Amino acid sequence: MTATATRVLVLNSGSSSVKYQLIDMNDGTRLAVGLVERIGEQTSRLAHTPLAAGGDKRETEGAIADHDAALKAVATELAADGLGLDSPQLAAIGHRVVHGGLKFTEPTVIDDAVLKEIERLVPVAPLHNPANLTGIRTAQAMRPDLPQVAVFDTAFHATMPEYAARYAIDVETADAHRIRRYGFHGTSHAYVSRKTAALLGKDPSEVNVIVLHLGNGASASAVAGGRCVDTSMGLTPLEGLVMGTRSGDIDPAVTFHLKRVAGMSTDEIDVLLNKKSGLIGLCGDNDMREIRRRIDEGDERARLAFDIYIHRLKKYIGAYSAVLGRVDAVAFTAGVGENAAPVREAAVAGLEEMGMAVDASLNAVRSDEPRLISPEYARVAVAVVPTDEELEIAQQTYALVNA
Repeated sequence: MTATATRVLVLNSGSSSVKYQLIDMNDGTRLAVGLVERIGEQTSRLAHTPLAAGGDKRETEGAIADHDAALKAVATELAADGLGLDSPQLAAIGHRVVHGGLKFTEPTVIDDAVLKEIERLVPVAPLHNPANLTGIRTAQAMRPDLPQVAVFDTAFHATMPEYAARYAIDVETADAHRIRRYGFHGTSHAYVSRKTAALLGKDPSEVNVIVLHLGNGASASAVAGGRCVDTSMGLTPLEGLVMGTRSGDIDPAVTFHLKRVAGMSTDEIDVLLNKKSGLIGLCGDNDMREIRRRIDEGDERARLAFDIYIHRLKKYIGAYSAVLGRVDAVAFTAGVGENAAPVREAAVAGLEEMGMAVDASLNAVRSDEPRLISPEYARVAVAVVPTDEELEIAQQTYALVNA
Protein backbone atom coordinates (compact mmCIF):
# COMPACT_ATOMS: atom_id res chain seq x y z
CA MET A 1 0.00 0.00 0.00
CA THR A 2 1.39 3.39 -1.01
CA ALA A 3 1.45 6.45 1.21
CA THR A 4 -1.19 8.03 -1.03
CA ALA A 5 -3.53 5.03 -0.83
CA THR A 6 -6.57 6.40 0.99
CA ARG A 7 -9.46 4.75 -0.86
CA VAL A 8 -11.44 1.71 0.23
CA LEU A 9 -13.80 -0.24 -2.00
CA VAL A 10 -16.66 -1.70 0.05
CA LEU A 11 -18.35 -4.80 -1.39
CA ASN A 12 -21.58 -6.34 -0.14
CA SER A 13 -22.10 -9.53 -2.14
CA GLY A 14 -25.55 -11.10 -1.99
CA SER A 15 -26.77 -14.30 -3.59
CA SER A 16 -27.73 -12.49 -6.81
CA SER A 17 -26.41 -8.98 -6.26
CA VAL A 18 -23.36 -6.86 -5.47
CA LYS A 19 -23.65 -3.48 -3.77
CA TYR A 20 -20.53 -1.36 -3.75
CA GLN A 21 -19.14 1.99 -2.69
CA LEU A 22 -15.74 3.56 -3.25
CA ILE A 23 -14.87 5.84 -0.33
CA ASP A 24 -11.95 8.23 0.20
CA MET A 25 -10.95 7.85 3.83
CA ASN A 26 -9.35 11.31 3.99
CA ASP A 27 -12.79 12.79 4.58
CA GLY A 28 -15.28 9.97 4.05
CA THR A 29 -16.24 11.22 0.58
CA ARG A 30 -18.05 8.73 -1.61
CA LEU A 31 -16.40 8.65 -5.02
CA ALA A 32 -18.78 6.14 -6.59
CA VAL A 33 -21.72 3.96 -5.58
CA GLY A 34 -23.53 1.23 -7.41
CA LEU A 35 -25.53 -1.98 -7.52
CA VAL A 36 -25.46 -5.06 -9.72
CA GLU A 37 -28.67 -7.06 -9.37
CA ARG A 38 -30.29 -10.16 -10.85
CA ILE A 39 -26.89 -11.80 -11.40
CA GLY A 40 -27.30 -15.03 -13.35
CA GLU A 41 -30.40 -13.84 -15.18
CA GLN A 42 -30.87 -12.52 -18.71
CA THR A 43 -32.19 -9.25 -17.28
CA SER A 44 -29.23 -8.38 -15.03
CA ARG A 45 -28.88 -4.68 -14.24
CA LEU A 46 -25.93 -2.51 -13.24
CA ALA A 47 -26.57 0.97 -11.84
CA HIS A 48 -23.45 3.08 -11.28
CA THR A 49 -23.17 6.67 -10.05
CA PRO A 50 -19.79 8.46 -10.27
CA LEU A 51 -20.23 10.91 -7.40
CA ALA A 52 -16.64 12.23 -7.57
CA ALA A 53 -17.15 13.57 -11.06
CA GLY A 54 -20.66 14.80 -10.31
CA GLY A 55 -21.88 12.52 -13.05
CA ASP A 56 -25.32 11.13 -13.63
CA LYS A 57 -26.30 7.57 -12.82
CA ARG A 58 -25.47 5.12 -15.62
CA GLU A 59 -27.61 2.02 -16.03
CA THR A 60 -26.98 -0.99 -18.23
CA GLU A 61 -29.03 -4.15 -18.67
CA GLY A 62 -28.09 -7.52 -20.06
CA ALA A 63 -27.02 -10.96 -18.90
CA ILE A 64 -24.33 -11.01 -16.18
CA ALA A 65 -23.54 -14.66 -15.67
CA ASP A 66 -21.91 -14.69 -12.23
CA HIS A 67 -20.17 -12.64 -9.56
CA ASP A 68 -16.89 -12.75 -11.48
CA ALA A 69 -18.57 -11.08 -14.46
CA ALA A 70 -20.37 -8.67 -12.12
CA LEU A 71 -17.19 -7.44 -10.46
CA LYS A 72 -15.45 -7.12 -13.81
CA ALA A 73 -18.36 -4.96 -14.97
CA VAL A 74 -18.03 -2.86 -11.81
CA ALA A 75 -14.28 -2.49 -12.43
CA THR A 76 -15.00 -1.31 -15.96
CA GLU A 77 -17.44 1.33 -14.72
CA LEU A 78 -14.99 2.57 -12.09
CA ALA A 79 -12.16 2.70 -14.65
CA ALA A 80 -14.32 4.82 -16.96
CA ASP A 81 -14.35 7.45 -14.21
CA GLY A 82 -10.61 7.22 -13.53
CA LEU A 83 -11.30 5.19 -10.37
CA GLY A 84 -10.15 1.76 -11.56
CA LEU A 85 -9.26 -1.13 -9.29
CA ASP A 86 -5.66 -0.84 -10.48
CA SER A 87 -5.35 2.63 -8.98
CA PRO A 88 -2.41 3.10 -6.57
CA GLN A 89 -4.82 5.11 -4.42
CA LEU A 90 -6.84 2.00 -3.57
CA ALA A 91 -5.74 0.88 -0.09
CA ALA A 92 -7.96 -2.15 0.45
CA ILE A 93 -11.24 -3.87 -0.31
CA GLY A 94 -13.63 -4.28 2.62
CA HIS A 95 -16.17 -7.08 2.47
CA ARG A 96 -19.38 -7.38 4.44
CA VAL A 97 -19.56 -10.91 5.82
CA VAL A 98 -22.78 -11.78 7.61
CA HIS A 99 -21.67 -14.54 9.99
CA GLY A 100 -18.35 -14.66 11.82
CA GLY A 101 -19.36 -17.04 14.59
CA LEU A 102 -17.36 -16.82 17.81
CA LYS A 103 -14.00 -16.76 16.05
CA PHE A 104 -14.25 -13.42 14.26
CA THR A 105 -15.06 -10.57 16.63
CA GLU A 106 -12.95 -7.92 14.89
CA PRO A 107 -12.32 -6.90 11.26
CA THR A 108 -9.94 -9.47 9.83
CA VAL A 109 -7.46 -9.54 6.93
CA ILE A 110 -8.57 -12.41 4.72
CA ASP A 111 -6.26 -15.36 4.04
CA ASP A 112 -6.88 -19.02 3.23
CA ALA A 113 -7.51 -19.92 6.89
CA VAL A 114 -10.08 -17.13 7.22
CA LEU A 115 -11.84 -18.27 4.05
CA LYS A 116 -12.04 -21.83 5.38
CA GLU A 117 -13.58 -20.64 8.64
CA ILE A 118 -16.16 -18.47 6.86
CA GLU A 119 -17.00 -21.53 4.75
CA ARG A 120 -17.28 -23.67 7.90
CA LEU A 121 -19.95 -21.25 9.13
CA VAL A 122 -22.15 -21.73 6.04
CA PRO A 123 -24.56 -24.10 7.87
CA VAL A 124 -25.53 -21.28 10.27
CA ALA A 125 -25.74 -18.66 7.50
CA PRO A 126 -26.73 -20.62 4.37
CA LEU A 127 -28.34 -17.63 2.63
CA HIS A 128 -25.49 -15.19 3.18
CA ASN A 129 -22.02 -16.60 3.77
CA PRO A 130 -21.79 -18.46 0.41
CA ALA A 131 -22.47 -15.22 -1.48
CA ASN A 132 -20.00 -13.33 0.71
CA LEU A 133 -17.36 -15.96 -0.07
CA THR A 134 -17.99 -15.69 -3.80
CA GLY A 135 -17.46 -11.93 -3.69
CA ILE A 136 -14.25 -12.27 -1.70
CA ARG A 137 -12.74 -14.89 -4.01
CA THR A 138 -13.62 -12.89 -7.11
CA ALA A 139 -12.08 -9.72 -5.67
CA GLN A 140 -8.96 -11.63 -4.63
CA ALA A 141 -8.53 -12.94 -8.15
CA MET A 142 -8.79 -9.41 -9.55
CA ARG A 143 -6.41 -7.81 -7.03
CA PRO A 144 -4.37 -10.57 -5.33
CA ASP A 145 -1.83 -7.98 -4.15
CA LEU A 146 -4.37 -5.86 -2.26
CA PRO A 147 -5.43 -6.37 1.37
CA GLN A 148 -8.93 -7.83 1.54
CA VAL A 149 -10.68 -7.33 4.87
CA ALA A 150 -13.77 -9.08 6.24
CA VAL A 151 -16.06 -7.03 8.49
CA PHE A 152 -18.61 -9.25 10.22
CA ASP A 153 -22.25 -8.45 10.98
CA THR A 154 -22.00 -10.55 14.12
CA ALA A 155 -18.82 -8.98 15.55
CA PHE A 156 -20.36 -6.06 17.47
CA HIS A 157 -22.61 -8.46 19.37
CA ALA A 158 -19.74 -10.69 20.51
CA THR A 159 -19.60 -8.70 23.76
CA MET A 160 -22.95 -10.13 24.91
CA PRO A 161 -22.58 -11.95 28.23
CA GLU A 162 -23.10 -15.69 28.16
CA TYR A 163 -26.45 -15.41 29.93
CA ALA A 164 -27.72 -13.29 27.02
CA ALA A 165 -26.06 -15.31 24.26
CA ARG A 166 -26.98 -18.83 25.43
CA TYR A 167 -30.23 -20.60 24.61
CA ALA A 168 -31.66 -22.75 27.42
CA ILE A 169 -31.04 -26.06 25.67
CA ASP A 170 -28.66 -28.92 26.42
CA VAL A 171 -25.20 -27.36 26.56
CA GLU A 172 -23.36 -30.23 24.84
CA THR A 173 -25.81 -30.24 21.93
CA ALA A 174 -25.61 -26.46 21.61
CA ASP A 175 -21.81 -26.45 21.64
CA ALA A 176 -21.53 -29.34 19.19
CA HIS A 177 -23.62 -27.48 16.62
CA ARG A 178 -22.60 -23.88 17.47
CA ILE A 179 -26.16 -23.03 18.57
CA ARG A 180 -26.25 -19.70 20.36
CA ARG A 181 -27.37 -16.13 19.79
CA TYR A 182 -24.99 -14.25 17.50
CA GLY A 183 -26.99 -11.19 16.41
CA PHE A 184 -26.76 -9.35 13.09
CA HIS A 185 -26.75 -5.81 11.64
CA GLY A 186 -23.71 -5.31 13.87
CA THR A 187 -22.03 -2.66 11.72
CA SER A 188 -25.21 -0.59 11.83
CA HIS A 189 -25.67 -0.98 15.59
CA ALA A 190 -22.02 -0.03 16.19
CA TYR A 191 -22.20 3.04 13.96
CA VAL A 192 -25.56 4.27 15.24
CA SER A 193 -24.75 3.80 18.93
CA ARG A 194 -21.58 5.89 18.51
CA LYS A 195 -23.39 8.57 16.51
CA THR A 196 -26.13 8.73 19.14
CA ALA A 197 -23.56 9.35 21.87
CA ALA A 198 -22.02 12.11 19.74
CA LEU A 199 -25.47 13.64 19.24
CA LEU A 200 -25.77 13.84 23.03
CA GLY A 201 -22.30 15.38 23.27
CA LYS A 202 -20.93 12.39 25.19
CA ASP A 203 -18.37 9.63 24.79
CA PRO A 204 -19.91 6.23 23.87
CA SER A 205 -18.56 4.83 27.15
CA GLU A 206 -20.90 7.19 29.03
CA VAL A 207 -24.12 6.35 27.19
CA ASN A 208 -26.67 3.52 27.31
CA VAL A 209 -28.60 3.28 24.03
CA ILE A 210 -31.40 1.12 22.64
CA VAL A 211 -30.82 0.95 18.87
CA LEU A 212 -33.78 0.04 16.66
CA HIS A 213 -32.58 -0.91 13.16
CA LEU A 214 -35.86 -1.04 11.26
CA GLY A 215 -35.66 -1.99 7.61
CA ASN A 216 -37.08 -4.96 5.72
CA GLY A 217 -34.90 -6.86 8.16
CA ALA A 218 -35.19 -5.44 11.67
CA SER A 219 -33.29 -5.81 14.92
CA ALA A 220 -32.91 -4.15 18.29
CA SER A 221 -29.87 -3.93 20.53
CA ALA A 222 -29.10 -2.85 24.07
CA VAL A 223 -25.76 -1.03 24.10
CA ALA A 224 -24.21 -0.21 27.48
CA GLY A 225 -21.23 2.13 27.40
CA GLY A 226 -20.45 1.28 23.78
CA ARG A 227 -20.72 -2.50 24.23
CA CYS A 228 -23.63 -4.65 23.09
CA VAL A 229 -25.18 -6.53 26.00
CA ASP A 230 -28.21 -7.94 24.18
CA THR A 231 -29.73 -8.04 20.71
CA SER A 232 -32.92 -9.38 19.21
CA MET A 233 -31.62 -11.59 16.38
CA GLY A 234 -30.18 -14.94 17.36
CA LEU A 235 -28.60 -17.95 15.68
CA THR A 236 -30.03 -16.57 12.45
CA PRO A 237 -31.64 -13.25 11.42
CA LEU A 238 -35.11 -14.79 11.96
CA GLU A 239 -35.44 -14.17 15.70
CA GLY A 240 -36.75 -10.97 17.27
CA LEU A 241 -38.81 -8.14 15.82
CA VAL A 242 -41.58 -8.49 13.23
CA MET A 243 -39.91 -7.82 9.87
CA GLY A 244 -40.89 -7.31 6.26
CA THR A 245 -41.07 -11.01 5.41
CA ARG A 246 -39.75 -12.71 8.60
CA SER A 247 -41.87 -13.73 11.56
CA GLY A 248 -39.48 -12.76 14.32
CA ASP A 249 -40.13 -14.39 17.70
CA ILE A 250 -42.39 -17.42 17.49
CA ASP A 251 -43.11 -20.47 19.64
CA PRO A 252 -40.61 -23.10 18.39
CA ALA A 253 -43.38 -25.70 18.59
CA VAL A 254 -45.11 -23.98 15.66
CA THR A 255 -42.53 -25.65 13.40
CA PHE A 256 -43.31 -29.09 14.85
CA HIS A 257 -47.03 -28.42 14.49
CA LEU A 258 -46.67 -27.42 10.83
CA LYS A 259 -44.62 -30.53 10.12
CA ARG A 260 -46.94 -32.96 11.91
CA VAL A 261 -50.36 -31.45 11.22
CA ALA A 262 -49.89 -29.54 7.96
CA GLY A 263 -47.40 -32.00 6.50
CA MET A 264 -44.96 -29.23 5.60
CA SER A 265 -41.32 -30.07 4.96
CA THR A 266 -38.44 -28.37 6.76
CA ASP A 267 -37.66 -26.34 3.63
CA GLU A 268 -41.30 -25.26 3.28
CA ILE A 269 -41.39 -24.10 6.90
CA ASP A 270 -38.10 -22.25 6.37
CA VAL A 271 -39.56 -20.40 3.38
CA LEU A 272 -42.77 -19.66 5.28
CA LEU A 273 -41.03 -18.10 8.28
CA ASN A 274 -38.33 -16.23 6.35
CA LYS A 275 -40.10 -15.12 3.17
CA LYS A 276 -43.86 -15.36 3.68
CA SER A 277 -44.31 -14.09 7.22
CA GLY A 278 -43.86 -10.77 9.02
CA LEU A 279 -45.74 -7.87 7.48
CA ILE A 280 -46.16 -9.53 4.10
CA GLY A 281 -47.69 -12.58 5.73
CA LEU A 282 -50.00 -10.49 7.88
CA CYS A 283 -51.33 -8.12 5.23
CA GLY A 284 -49.72 -8.89 1.87
CA ASP A 285 -47.42 -5.84 1.89
CA ASN A 286 -43.94 -5.39 3.36
CA ASP A 287 -43.57 -1.71 2.39
CA MET A 288 -44.43 0.42 5.41
CA ARG A 289 -45.47 3.32 3.16
CA GLU A 290 -48.07 1.15 1.46
CA ILE A 291 -49.27 -0.23 4.78
CA ARG A 292 -49.78 3.30 6.13
CA ARG A 293 -51.64 4.27 2.96
CA ARG A 294 -53.96 1.31 3.40
CA ILE A 295 -54.52 2.18 7.06
CA ASP A 296 -55.49 5.72 6.05
CA GLU A 297 -58.07 4.18 3.74
CA GLY A 298 -59.54 2.11 6.58
CA ASP A 299 -57.91 -1.25 5.77
CA GLU A 300 -58.27 -3.33 8.95
CA ARG A 301 -55.83 -6.02 7.89
CA ALA A 302 -53.10 -3.42 7.38
CA ARG A 303 -53.99 -1.85 10.73
CA LEU A 304 -53.62 -5.18 12.51
CA ALA A 305 -50.25 -5.83 10.86
CA PHE A 306 -49.04 -2.39 11.96
CA ASP A 307 -50.30 -2.92 15.51
CA ILE A 308 -48.54 -6.30 15.77
CA TYR A 309 -45.32 -4.70 14.45
CA ILE A 310 -45.51 -1.88 17.03
CA HIS A 311 -46.48 -4.21 19.89
CA ARG A 312 -43.31 -6.25 19.34
CA LEU A 313 -41.22 -3.07 19.17
CA LYS A 314 -42.62 -1.85 22.48
CA LYS A 315 -41.86 -5.19 24.11
CA TYR A 316 -38.22 -4.93 23.11
CA ILE A 317 -37.93 -1.31 24.20
CA GLY A 318 -39.32 -2.32 27.58
CA ALA A 319 -37.15 -5.42 27.87
CA TYR A 320 -33.96 -3.60 26.95
CA SER A 321 -34.79 -0.77 29.34
CA ALA A 322 -34.82 -3.42 32.08
CA VAL A 323 -31.58 -4.99 30.80
CA LEU A 324 -29.77 -1.63 30.72
CA GLY A 325 -31.20 -0.28 33.96
CA ARG A 326 -30.61 3.28 32.77
CA VAL A 327 -31.49 4.35 29.26
CA ASP A 328 -30.03 7.59 27.89
CA ALA A 329 -31.41 7.32 24.36
CA VAL A 330 -33.52 5.32 21.95
CA ALA A 331 -32.23 5.58 18.37
CA PHE A 332 -34.29 4.77 15.28
CA THR A 333 -32.38 3.91 12.12
CA ALA A 334 -32.51 2.16 8.70
CA GLY A 335 -35.20 2.59 6.04
CA VAL A 336 -38.31 2.42 8.22
CA GLY A 337 -36.69 3.84 11.34
CA GLU A 338 -35.35 6.87 9.50
CA ASN A 339 -38.37 7.63 7.31
CA ALA A 340 -41.57 6.37 8.95
CA ALA A 341 -42.63 9.01 11.47
CA PRO A 342 -45.83 7.08 12.39
CA VAL A 343 -43.73 4.07 13.43
CA ARG A 344 -41.55 6.19 15.71
CA GLU A 345 -44.56 7.93 17.23
CA ALA A 346 -46.46 4.69 17.85
CA ALA A 347 -43.44 2.82 19.24
CA VAL A 348 -42.89 5.43 21.96
CA ALA A 349 -46.55 6.29 22.65
CA GLY A 350 -47.55 5.39 26.19
CA LEU A 351 -43.96 5.13 27.46
CA GLU A 352 -43.96 8.50 29.20
CA GLU A 353 -43.60 6.87 32.62
CA MET A 354 -40.35 5.38 31.30
CA GLY A 355 -39.14 8.88 30.40
CA MET A 356 -39.76 8.53 26.66
CA ALA A 357 -41.80 10.85 24.45
CA VAL A 358 -41.84 12.16 20.88
CA ASP A 359 -42.42 15.78 19.86
CA ALA A 360 -44.86 15.67 16.92
CA SER A 361 -43.33 18.63 15.07
CA LEU A 362 -39.75 17.38 15.47
CA ASN A 363 -40.81 13.87 14.45
CA ALA A 364 -42.38 15.19 11.25
CA VAL A 365 -39.11 16.77 10.05
CA ARG A 366 -37.33 14.87 7.27
CA SER A 367 -33.55 15.11 7.27
CA ASP A 368 -30.45 13.10 6.44
CA GLU A 369 -28.77 14.35 9.63
CA PRO A 370 -28.86 12.78 13.11
CA ARG A 371 -31.47 14.59 15.18
CA LEU A 372 -33.46 14.48 18.39
CA ILE A 373 -37.23 14.11 18.12
CA SER A 374 -38.01 14.10 21.86
CA PRO A 375 -39.21 17.16 23.80
CA GLU A 376 -36.73 18.90 26.09
CA TYR A 377 -38.46 17.62 29.22
CA ALA A 378 -38.07 13.94 28.26
CA ARG A 379 -35.70 12.02 30.54
CA VAL A 380 -34.69 9.71 27.67
CA ALA A 381 -33.57 11.19 24.35
CA VAL A 382 -35.37 9.78 21.31
CA ALA A 383 -33.28 10.17 18.17
CA VAL A 384 -33.31 9.48 14.46
CA VAL A 385 -29.78 8.51 13.39
CA PRO A 386 -29.24 7.58 9.72
CA THR A 387 -27.10 4.48 9.52
CA ASP A 388 -24.05 4.15 7.27
CA GLU A 389 -22.92 0.54 7.21
CA GLU A 390 -20.67 1.07 4.19
CA LEU A 391 -18.76 3.88 5.90
CA GLU A 392 -18.45 1.76 9.04
CA ILE A 393 -17.00 -1.12 6.99
CA ALA A 394 -14.63 1.27 5.21
CA GLN A 395 -13.45 2.82 8.49
CA GLN A 396 -12.82 -0.56 10.11
CA THR A 397 -11.03 -1.81 6.98
CA TYR A 398 -8.82 1.28 6.66
CA ALA A 399 -7.94 1.30 10.35
CA LEU A 400 -6.88 -2.34 10.18
CA VAL A 401 -4.64 -2.04 7.12
CA ASN A 402 -3.02 1.09 8.57
CA ALA A 403 -2.52 -0.36 12.05
